[in-house]
Amino acid sequence: MFEVIKIILSAIIIFIASEVAKKSIILGSIIVSLPLMSLLTISWLQIETKDTQSIISLSYNIFWLTLLSLSFFILFPYLLKKNISFGLSMGLSLFVMVSLFFIFASLLKRFGIEVL
Repeated sequence: MFEVIKIILSAIIIFIASEVAKKSIILGSIIVSLPLMSLLTISWLQIETKDTQSIISLSYNIFWLTLLSLSFFILFPYLLKKNISFGLSMGLSLFVMVSLFFIFASLLKRFGIEVL
């Protein structure tokens, strides 16, 4: 039953954000920029496992991935402005973001920070 509640609550948040964005790009952007999914995931992990070490690891990984996700939000609209198709722009932007993550993870490992 708890899993169903998690799914429904998460789906409602995504639905609200997409509906609001149809009416107001600014308000939709504000909602989506909030770390709602991160907060929900951290909360679900606490409720279900009470594993503080997992929550700490998740929080660090979210931090590093959030920094790298900025590359997606710079490259994606740039490619769209260059009239590259939506699908290709999305794919290339995701590929660059994931590639940067693996490169960055290997650099962090040299300093003793494990994110993988």
